[in-house]
Amino acid sequence: MTEAAEDQYLPQTGLAAKLNWLRAGVLGANDGIVSTAGLVVGVAAASSNTDAILTAGIAGISAGAISMAVGEYVSVSTQRDTEKALLEQESRELEQDPADELNELTAIYHAKGLSAETARKVAEELTAYDVFAAHAEAELGLNPDELTNPWHAALSSAVSFTVGALLPLLAILLPPESARIPVTMVAVLLALALTGSISAGLGGSSRPRAMARVVIGGALAMAVTYGIGQLADVTGI
Repeated sequence: MTEAAEDQYLPQTGLAAKLNWLRAGVLGANDGIVSTAGLVVGVAAASSNTDAILTAGIAGISAGAISMAVGEYVSVSTQRDTEKALLEQESRELEQDPADELNELTAIYHAKGLSAETARKVAEELTAYDVFAAHAEAELGLNPDELTNPWHAALSSAVSFTVGALLPLLAILLPPESARIPVTMVAVLLALALTGSISAGLGGSSRPRAMARVVIGGALAMAVTYGIGQLADVTGI
């Protein structure tokens, strides 16, 4: 088998996994921006008290980061448990009927376009090299040594959410009182345009469309909470 052919059948999970983590980080930051912006804009519309805005912002960031971390941990733990169960089942099948598993691996490569003879040779060589890894990658799309880590996912989500959330909090606290809400809205919409562009770039989709979605969504969220804050201020709630 040539070097190019060998490269074709090596697991290609590293880059894809990194891109998935990066995309998740961008989306986590986007969530932090939108949720915190909506919160602090709503509070600022109802009250000019800096301490109240700061307290609400910190509370929102803390609750959001913890919620994101817990949700991601549970989700990825479930995914990891599923991956481990599939790998254990594959290991049992290899022990119980290795000949049938070799035929199955051959069929997989034959279905990908290799001739029956070449597919058999590829299957035999990969089986001799690392039978478990060969079947895990070909049948399940998994690398047994690179299973998803729920702790990494939880930490990544919490950090990305917090980083994103700090922008609207700082944007509303640093300017003079009269400019707080306009400055925050502009900063948030620019940041959302950036995260939308990055997310689209990672996913290979249309940048303008992705940017428009997140910008419109963020603007709508801030408009709604601003309206609620104004109503609370007027009615004295």
